[in-house]
Amino acid sequence: MYETNPILLNATELHAHIGTTLLLDNQNLILHEGERVGLIGRNGSGKSTLLKILAGREHFYTGDVAVKRGLRIAYLPQELDLDPTRTVRENIMDGAAALLELLHEYEHQAAGKRLSELEGIITARDGWSLDTRLQTLAASLETPSLNRPVGNLSGGEKRRIGLCKVLIDLPDILLLDEPTNHLDTETIAWLEDFILHHTCTCLFITHDRFFLDRLSTRILELSYGKLYSYDGNYSSFLAKKAERLSEAELQEQKRLAFIRREIDWIRRGPQARGTKSRSRIQRFENAVNQEALKREQNVELLLPPAPQMGNIIAELNDVSLTLGGKQLLNHFTFHFEAGMRLGVIGRNGMGKTSLLRLILGELQPDAGQVRIGERVIFNYVEQHRVILHNEKTVFEEVGEGNDFVIFDNRKLNLWTYLKNFLFQDDEINSLIGQLSGGERNRIVLAKILKEGGNFLLMDEPTNDLDLPTLRVLEEALMEFDGCMAIVSHDRYFLNRVCTDILAFEGDAKVVHQPGNYTYYAQKLAERRQAAQLSTQTAQPASTSRSSHQEPSRPRKLKWAEKKELEGMEEAIAQAENAVAELEAIFSRPDFHIKYGKQTAELTEKLAMAKQEVERLYNRWAELEAIEGN
Repeated sequence: MYETNPILLNATELHAHIGTTLLLDNQNLILHEGERVGLIGRNGSGKSTLLKILAGREHFYTGDVAVKRGLRIAYLPQELDLDPTRTVRENIMDGAAALLELLHEYEHQAAGKRLSELEGIITARDGWSLDTRLQTLAASLETPSLNRPVGNLSGGEKRRIGLCKVLIDLPDILLLDEPTNHLDTETIAWLEDFILHHTCTCLFITHDRFFLDRLSTRILELSYGKLYSYDGNYSSFLAKKAERLSEAELQEQKRLAFIRREIDWIRRGPQARGTKSRSRIQRFENAVNQEALKREQNVELLLPPAPQMGNIIAELNDVSLTLGGKQLLNHFTFHFEAGMRLGVIGRNGMGKTSLLRLILGELQPDAGQVRIGERVIFNYVEQHRVILHNEKTVFEEVGEGNDFVIFDNRKLNLWTYLKNFLFQDDEINSLIGQLSGGERNRIVLAKILKEGGNFLLMDEPTNDLDLPTLRVLEEALMEFDGCMAIVSHDRYFLNRVCTDILAFEGDAKVVHQPGNYTYYAQKLAERRQAAQLSTQTAQPASTSRSSHQEPSRPRKLKWAEKKELEGMEEAIAQAENAVAELEAIFSRPDFHIKYGKQTAELTEKLAMAKQEVERLYNRWAELEAIEGN
């Protein structure tokens, strides 16, 4: 689609490594005008390094990066480089430094032909509305006050300022490293719309699969130093990657079969005098020396079975809570049910984490009562996670003085347990301080999840996890038969895992919606549309219809439609389970071995299953609208 567009960036023969770890193995990369490319790969695979190379921030590599003359590139790193001594406004406007210089020259120095030239450049870059754009970006991304110093702000606040900084000058190429970190779902949706309607080319790293699905025109996967390109979004990538792995597995089996067939002949010591014999020996040696297929390993998350609960799990009855002068809950009542997987969403600072702390008993309500069942055993995964000790080994940190973990009332060897989290023998004895960010995240999960419990409270559990680990975490949670409340901004995760949504919508308003995130978003849009229509209806209209005209009678549900509506929730649940089962097949590490020949058939089934879910949701909304007349 974009291959006929002009090439803006061309990187050739990129080679980079850290110590003995190969990150880029003489790889090529082209970005065409208008492309939106999602860069994915396991933690530690080299994604951030590649982005730094393209942004001119990394110099320990070989190869060449050629950029179209006059091109403007904006780069958002994971570790932001804001000046703590300056204000929010000054840091954001650093992103428009070149444009500000042009405006200054136009206003104070330019004359004649140069004045006309500058006017054209500034107009083309929409420079005259720079201050308006600053105000819009700051409001949309909810940055702190523009006159506030940056030094004492939180990581989330700095992230929003960093995004304003890279967007302010409307660059030609955006290089974004985890742009959705610390953002709530509404702000992420705004960012998606901004990028979709802006004409820039974008290369971004993210673990937000909803973001990938909505924005990506192409997926680049970095795996073992190689770049693999797939046209389409993340959903398309899953199917195409399965096909690639299936073909790679087939070729590897052919190579091994060839070696087995030829090895007897080679052992017989044929006289390599003839051309045919020499050629045959050369083919054999080439096959033996060819690098073996590298198969990706996945984490196998072990969640201890949940002890049985009583009739009462957790109840919040008429609860009110105010913190820091801000009311978070106002006469709020909610009862958890067995098997409920509750997704808790809302903008930052509205009370999501405080709700978890109320349930745990770490906070006391101003009014009302929190009642916890006697047989409830909590396991709390905090947002900022546990503190790891850099001087300890992986074995010492997770074992905490033991060489086993208790799993389902039996002892499980700690060595075996850690291997399920992809730690090999030499890594288990490595110091925490020597590990990568992704490895540290796996240690945290291993340390927390071994505690078991029957009520999981998880605050942003998907932060910093790579995509394969996210999928495995989702599958483990869906199989967990206890209860859980999960604060998350990951919409894809919420769709796959959650049975219910609890939304903090502002001004202490909290809405419970059965179903996943997509269904909640649909119902929210309907509520807003109804409120807007109600407002419009309430206003006097000069062109209202005659008072003598009989209003049309609203249509009621027919008997068959009532029956259809009664069974709709169960039908949707079954359809969503069918999608989840098919996605789980694609995510299996042995997919290419067991299902390689069925890839096309399974891809078609997945597409049809998703269409059926969408059809059922639309039909549900239609029937409920008729019933509400």
